[in-house]
Amino acid sequence: MDPQAQQNNNRMVLLLVAAIPVTMILGANFLWYFVVRGDLDLIGELGTANRGELIQPPRQLDERGLADQDGIAIAYSDLEPKWTLLVPGAGGVCDAVCENKLYITRQIHVALGKEFNRIRRIYVSDTPVADIDLTVGALSDKHPVPASFAAYLAQEHRGLKPLVVEAGGVETLFPERQTDPGTWYVVDPTGWIMMSYDSAISYKDVIADLKFLLKNSGE
Repeated sequence: MDPQAQQNNNRMVLLLVAAIPVTMILGANFLWYFVVRGDLDLIGELGTANRGELIQPPRQLDERGLADQDGIAIAYSDLEPKWTLLVPGAGGVCDAVCENKLYITRQIHVALGKEFNRIRRIYVSDTPVADIDLTVGALSDKHPVPASFAAYLAQEHRGLKPLVVEAGGVETLFPERQTDPGTWYVVDPTGWIMMSYDSAISYKDVIADLKFLLKNSGE
């Protein structure tokens, strides 16, 4: 083979290699477009008997204004892409139901073992952490009750990221909690709220769902 032909072949191979990740990204976005529209039940197509309640269609966290604890606007899409266990709160109070949701999601996170770093936890409320009252007589893990909600998060939930949503955002993004205040959510790496879990769910069932999602996703 002459040098020019060999050079052309090498260029073609490089172009094909470079095109593979681009094609995968475009294909994933195209597929998710139909999931969001409700035209495709991706989890059903993959064959899981999910224990949580699918959000149909999924809701996008970035559709409502999110901010950090200093009031600085933040986009979920700017965060490191990870699956998220999201606990919603509202009204400037964390009561026994709120505390138990935080406890359960922490225990589930820890129980994932080697998959721990592929998951994160977020607490979303319409009130900054410093202004939230912790109104519980005892903690779920029997530890002493801290003096404030901020101290509680610092002592019991290291690594959890608290965010503030604009007024009305909790009701819009998490309407299921109106029926069951114990409801919390799984959010995919791109910010879509895709599954809810109520207060009756077994932590073993949640772990089964999460392991399936992690196994069948690239994140």
